Amino acid sequence: MAKRDYYEILGVSKNADEQELKKAYRKMAIKYHPDKNPGDKAAEEHFKEAAEAYEVLNDPDKRARYDRFGHQGMGGAGSQAGGFGGGGMSMEDIFSQFGDIFGGGGFSGFGGFGGQQQGRTVHKGTNLRIKVKLTLEEIAQGVEKKIKVSKFVPCKACSGQGAEKGSSFNTCTTCKGAGKVARVTNTILGQMQTVSTCPACNGEGKTIANKCKTCHGDGIVRDEEVITIQIPAGVGEGMQLNVAGKGNAAPRGGIPGDLLVTIEEIEHPELKRDGNNLYYDCYINFADAALGTSIEIPTLEGKAKFKVEPGTQSGKVYRLRGKGLPEVQGYQRGDLLVDVNVWTPQTLSADEKETLEKLQKSPNFAPNPGKKEKSFFDRMKEYFQ
Repeated sequence: MAKRDYYEILGVSKNADEQELKKAYRKMAIKYHPDKNPGDKAAEEHFKEAAEAYEVLNDPDKRARYDRFGHQGMGGAGSQAGGFGGGGMSMEDIFSQFGDIFGGGGFSGFGGFGGQQQGRTVHKGTNLRIKVKLTLEEIAQGVEKKIKVSKFVPCKACSGQGAEKGSSFNTCTTCKGAGKVARVTNTILGQMQTVSTCPACNGEGKTIANKCKTCHGDGIVRDEEVITIQIPAGVGEGMQLNVAGKGNAAPRGGIPGDLLVTIEEIEHPELKRDGNNLYYDCYINFADAALGTSIEIPTLEGKAKFKVEPGTQSGKVYRLRGKGLPEVQGYQRGDLLVDVNVWTPQTLSADEKETLEKLQKSPNFAPNPGKKEKSFFDRMKEYFQ
């Protein structure tokens, strides 16, 4: 099923600022909160959908990419990794990332997120950045790439929990499982209370009785993983795709980071790209220009026959519509523009020189441009249309 527009989900305009987004998301989150809709799967999906929309639109980089390329430009790469952004998040992920949106109260807690445990820290893995090189042919069709990435992955020996198998976790005695500690200090204004992350358990609310010998309690180890990336057609140099959840794993079962994929374009040996249009410099000799000829030109689908009309002038630009590159998440394609250049020989044999001298005085060889012949200025206007 097609994803809904993020702005539509939150009911805000495309010019909405940070406060409007936060207010709209809080309204949606309260409406579809699991505590208010126990057992309602549809409400839970709406809740996750709103979290995904807010996660993207509240991040300037993600929002800019979404505004430009929509779901496909960002999420096409994430379709193999559980979805883009919030689409792959669990309810725990949502509460850990956006718990401040709901305020300090109002709900009894869902799945262990209310009350004392609300302050527990859930670690998030770091993002990874890689570059993927693509040919114009791959860009024209879209492509699936399998990339081997060195990254932190969950420790297999302890299933990413950091504890030896059979070992238990103990409630932190310092924070009593809250993950936060309060400190009261006396000041000239009276007593003041400050709340900070528990230093004994790093905010997790629990401690490991017997740490895993493989990962030493971290729950993650460095390894290599082959990741499949679906790259949509029409991407360009410098464009960034996001594969959600395929970055570094987080310590002890936290939220994994994302894999950020930057596109690098491999230069084509014959075609040049400008936006979605392609350009080809075609060189023919004087006789072919005068008599007309049939030549082969490169396209992204292979070689194609191309007819040069008799009397073609140097600088003539032929436009082959729809032979360029597609738009990302669009239906239109660019064109292939063939720029014809008449090659003037720089050395001549005696016979060639004699033949040309005979033709030099011929009336048909005298320049006589008509109205159909475009000037340099007119050609440039047409070229950049």
